[in-house]
Amino acid sequence: MKRKLFGVLAATTALTLALTAPAAGSTVRAAPTPAAIDAFLTKVVESTGLPGMSVVVTHNDRVIHAAGYGQGSDGRPVTADTPMRVASVSKSFTAMAVMTLVDAGKIKLDGSVAEQLPGFQLADPRATAITVRQLLDQTSGLSDTTLDINALEETTSLAQYVERLKTGALATDPGTHWAYCNVNYDLAARLVEVASGQSFDDYLKQHVFAPLGMTHSALRSEAVRPSDGYNSVFGAWLARPELPGFLDGSGSGGVITTAADMGAWLISQNGKGKPLVTPQSLRTMHTPSKVSDYGMGWSRDSDTKLLVHSGNLFTYTAVEAISPETGYGFAVMTNSASLTDDTYAVATGLFAMTQGRTPELPGGGRQTFELVLGLIGLAAIGLGILGVWRSRRWAAGRAGRPGWRVALRMVPVLLPAVVLAAYPDLISFISNGRTITWAQLTYFAAPLTITLAVAALAGVATAAMRIVRLRERKADTIPQVIPSESIRSGR
Repeated sequence: MKRKLFGVLAATTALTLALTAPAAGSTVRAAPTPAAIDAFLTKVVESTGLPGMSVVVTHNDRVIHAAGYGQGSDGRPVTADTPMRVASVSKSFTAMAVMTLVDAGKIKLDGSVAEQLPGFQLADPRATAITVRQLLDQTSGLSDTTLDINALEETTSLAQYVERLKTGALATDPGTHWAYCNVNYDLAARLVEVASGQSFDDYLKQHVFAPLGMTHSALRSEAVRPSDGYNSVFGAWLARPELPGFLDGSGSGGVITTAADMGAWLISQNGKGKPLVTPQSLRTMHTPSKVSDYGMGWSRDSDTKLLVHSGNLFTYTAVEAISPETGYGFAVMTNSASLTDDTYAVATGLFAMTQGRTPELPGGGRQTFELVLGLIGLAAIGLGILGVWRSRRWAAGRAGRPGWRVALRMVPVLLPAVVLAAYPDLISFISNGRTITWAQLTYFAAPLTITLAVAALAGVATAAMRIVRLRERKADTIPQVIPSESIRSGR
């Protein structure tokens, strides 16, 4: 009897192991522990030199790790409850607010914006065809290149913002091309106000933040006060207030939140927490448009299959990412901005850990880039001093040459000044048509701006001294004419 019972138990055990064992060729991916995540993030802060960073990692319906590293400009340690500006990560919150009203039947997703938003009008008849869906997936045809972005940033309300659009035009027909433009989401925020009868701030708080328990999140700094962020200037972090044009509580980038609150948001976005919209509406938000990989406040990364959205202000950076396939979610937020952004590299490193892979340690790019710029700036100063000192010899070597040849020799030293004059336009062009102003270039791009300004000044100083020396030499070579009276008098 015992032998028979033993045989049954052995067979049962073998069957259980066969059913639960991984298939041939498959691998078991152990979930990263909070300690492992913490160790990785501690190394990240050391390698990047970031002044402050807060991070949350979620899986299905639970938060695995939420913590802060470094400190803020107010001297306080950064924690999971430290308020952070998340910039354009706000767009996914705005899209969610719109979709709650779509589910409630108060907004028609494929209906005309002009029919649902009184006062919306452009100096372009094609604007009447823009749909709400096209605002959210950024295929409306609106572009920084055809709108007065500076005038829009001076407005004090979303209603006034819409009013200022009347002189604008579209860059393309609605629905045909993708172009990242904040105006899309500011219009969406105003649409929320009109459809709900509430301010966008109040609606977001009541219908998005509160249901998820995001008690430390808000749209304006009056409710949640983050400290000043930092800019990196040749390796040194300088605390600076955020540019005022981006503190207007807009739908494109006004959200202030914490790592702890973002945990609830990521869980909800993966369909595991409290639902804010129907499952179909959630899938709609995550589905790319027909012309790009951008959905509604989310973009699909073709390499990792993650749904992501980054955010860059001028003193804060952030990124959010979810993996619908695995149920993981990640948010990385920093109280700094520079020529390089490490937040996405940190998020993908965390994702690698969830796949059982060793994450690559980001960092070094900012330091190297700014070191090179600093060396270029010092070289420009040296060449400027040398150019001024040798200007007399330069003028002597070009005496008697045609003026056009002399002018051509001035071009190389004046080239940095020409580039500086066109600097904002060049950066705007490189940024796919996004409008970049001089004020903005003194923030995240401060090292590049300083280096270019130093090179331009050195070139102008060299050119000016060469002109002075040429004139002196010309004056010295003009023959002196003796008056005829002096000749007759014997003088």
